[in-house]
Amino acid sequence: MFKELIASKRTELRALYKAIPGATDGFGQLSKAVKEGGVLGVREKEFVALGIAVAQCCEPCIFFHVEALMKAGGTREELGDVLGMAIQMGGGPALMYAGKALAAWDELAG
Repeated sequence: MFKELIASKRTELRALYKAIPGATDGFGQLSKAVKEGGVLGVREKEFVALGIAVAQCCEPCIFFHVEALMKAGGTREELGDVLGMAIQMGGGPALMYAGKALAAWDELAG
């Protein structure tokens, strides 16, 4: 399910990037710059991004950042810590989306 949701959202985003490149190119450049620069590694930055995605209840963001965290070498146990902090910061809505993040991890890991 999550692999299909990620693929579908990527297709939508490719179409959006083609439709409005002026608006979306800047976002792509920003994303690249923040991941490549600074003192934190990609894994730590993905912890932050995932926590914000859960607290903001952005389902597609959660799936992308779970996938990126896995690729960056994160563990399920680390994911649990991030989800706990996101729940603490985001309350009940974050609790619901944290469950989706864990389910995405489990499916993508399997």
